Amino acid sequence: MGLTLALLVIVALVVAALYALNRKMGATPKEAPRRRRLMTTSAQSMYTRLREAYPEHVVLARVSFSSLLTATHRRTRDTFNRKVADFVLCNKAFEVLAVIEMDDPSRKDNGEADARAELLLTDAGYTVLRFKTVPDIATLKAEVTAHAK
Repeated sequence: MGLTLALLVIVALVVAALYALNRKMGATPKEAPRRRRLMTTSAQSMYTRLREAYPEHVVLARVSFSSLLTATHRRTRDTFNRKVADFVLCNKAFEVLAVIEMDDPSRKDNGEADARAELLLTDAGYTVLRFKTVPDIATLKAEVTAHAK
């Protein structure tokens, strides 16, 4: 009887310790996913501007880097996993002309991460254009014409 009680106490202590450790490590209760906006207001304006400026082209929004980049080694793939380009401007054959990034005011400033992401794309041969605000059509076309490959 005493041995059984001692085992029950030990099991209870282990369970309590595991529960406390689990809570300390940030385990959260199961959460139901919620809807989110596809784009900020600024990004929506940029998308509309791109479509106006390039009606004969394909404009893609929120394109994963994994769709733009590939690598044999997992370590290299991990450098671009979970990264997303704001917009990709393509011709009708879906050849990428430019990757367009918005420095949206609603985003927290992360210049270092943006620079690393941009370097990944430019090293792979993409042209990356970055805008702080939505440019007018003439400015947008001039930038794309001057820099796109």
